[in-house]
Amino acid sequence: MRARKQRKIPHISYNDVETLLQRRIEEAPKSGDYLFDYKLEVLKKEIETMNDEEIKKKVKIKFTDLPISRLTQNGLKKRNFKVMTEIQRCVLPHALADRDILGASKTGSGKTLSYLIPVIEKLYTQKFNPLDGLGALIILPTRELALQVFEVLASITSEHLHLSMGLIIGGKNVKYEKEKIERMNILIATPGRLLQHMDESPGFDASQLRILVLDEVDMLLELGFANTLESILVNLGKERQTLLFSATLTKEIHNLAKLSLNKPEYISLHESRVARGGEGATGQEEKIPMQYEVPKGLAQYYMQIKIEDKLDTLFSFLRTHTKTKSLVFFSSIKQVRFAYEAFRKLNLSRALPLFELHGKQKQPQRMAIFFGFKEKKHASMFTTNIAARGLDFPSVDWVIQVDCPEDVATYVHRVGRTARYKAGGKSLLLMSPSEEKFVTKLKAKGISLNRIYPNPNKALTIRSSLQSFLTEDMNLKHLAQKAFISYVRSVHLQADKEVFDVRKIDTDSFAESLGLIQAPVLRFVTKDDIPDEVEDDEEEEEAGEEQKNWREEKEKVKVGKA
Repeated sequence: MRARKQRKIPHISYNDVETLLQRRIEEAPKSGDYLFDYKLEVLKKEIETMNDEEIKKKVKIKFTDLPISRLTQNGLKKRNFKVMTEIQRCVLPHALADRDILGASKTGSGKTLSYLIPVIEKLYTQKFNPLDGLGALIILPTRELALQVFEVLASITSEHLHLSMGLIIGGKNVKYEKEKIERMNILIATPGRLLQHMDESPGFDASQLRILVLDEVDMLLELGFANTLESILVNLGKERQTLLFSATLTKEIHNLAKLSLNKPEYISLHESRVARGGEGATGQEEKIPMQYEVPKGLAQYYMQIKIEDKLDTLFSFLRTHTKTKSLVFFSSIKQVRFAYEAFRKLNLSRALPLFELHGKQKQPQRMAIFFGFKEKKHASMFTTNIAARGLDFPSVDWVIQVDCPEDVATYVHRVGRTARYKAGGKSLLLMSPSEEKFVTKLKAKGISLNRIYPNPNKALTIRSSLQSFLTEDMNLKHLAQKAFISYVRSVHLQADKEVFDVRKIDTDSFAESLGLIQAPVLRFVTKDDIPDEVEDDEEEEEAGEEQKNWREEKEKVKVGKA
């Protein structure tokens, strides 16, 4: 467990609690009334005629307009949080009025503050301190996301010294966690470790729980935590406020909402884009179409290049963009490992700091890499889908997808790592000719990409250098072979055969582009000429390797202190 260091419980006056509670009653919006962006545009002229007090009561735009404590206001001010984002304007007035929330918005929209502020304020107005035990529980799918939320929470509660908070993502001695957990007012946790404490820790008591938050619920379900969540919910009392957030809303999420929410406010920024003038709540959740939305400030590009030219193109791009910050997505861990080691051998890291992040790293190492990359002004991080969801990397200029994502949702999550909030950003998708059908699928979902072409004057080739390295370095050669096999396997395992056809891969040319003199042997069990098995004699690294590692939260509860 990671917990904020506790001193003696300080004296807090709470002299504004009655005023805050009264304001929340008086200023509570009507059910279904959400201040979407398009409504804000309509109200602009009316707002200009209002004084500050009228705005605070009727149209809440700034955090200072909200009926929240001075301590929280000070914490937000220190982090320079001033004007609310669209999701915050829509959610916070209802959440502060003690209503359950079912919220959907794209990544990077500001969901975190939409639930952290109600959590803090709920416990402040009920005068919680460490002797009162658990009052708020926040459940997140991954360790990195949990740590990220913990850091934001700690920063905006710097003056709430009466509140204790802990981070349960494992890795520390379980006995140590058991000793501390009963004094935590706010607990941020991943599902597996949380359920273990519910089952094994005598001091864990959720009977005083006032507010529950489930964030990135679509990811929680994708990673196989449905049964774990149901077991957790059984252990929680019904008399609580619940806030549930997801980037997308599926039928499974609505079913979970029925189990955990009581007459929730349904707030979908996706739907507001479709309706443009509707109220945003249909009352027919099961009929809501799946919506995809990329950040407003995102410029999207793609290149159609042969698979054997992808590494050359990536190296050329990074070599000419050393004053930028980029995330580079591959489809498998072994591709990340090989590209990272190969580009370091090519001395790219002298001009541009390089990082790698994937599910095979130990948790403390992942934490160090996560924060190391965040702190760099210019850098490039090679990664898999482990970095595609929820994580907030500041000032990412480019998202580069070396391999075509498996579906539209994955594409949206990846590019959502840039152009966050009101910032701009760019994305580049490298596609082989056989994958161009994916552009059509994106267009069908309202996502348009502009085609660009490599600049021949800046094109570099690294094949001969890679061949020399592989001759001298057997470990690098072994990585190249594994990268080759894992990529072929990832294409073979994709469900969308309109886009992914393993038979169209020129394996000899692809192997040569990795520096291999000949392609590794691929043993196919043929059925209607479709490969059914790819031989990998050392380990089973399939396209779903990241999900397998993530699920270890639930199955192995073997995680580390952040």
